[in-house]
Amino acid sequence: MTCDPKLYDILVCPKCRGRLQKVEDPEGFVCASCELFYAIDEGLPNMLIDEAKRWPLNEGKTS
Repeated sequence: MTCDPKLYDILVCPKCRGRLQKVEDPEGFVCASCELFYAIDEGLPNMLIDEAKRWPLNEGKTS
């Protein structure tokens, strides 16, 4: 199941109601205000605040 891409234009951050930016790798949405990443799982955006990850995802990692 996939979501209509037109829907992506009206999505807002569930925490602050701010604009979201779509990112491709990994696929999902980022809220610059909250610094949260909301993943797209199986074609559907997961907009649960408790499951969002801090953005950038690689922060704090060392190579």
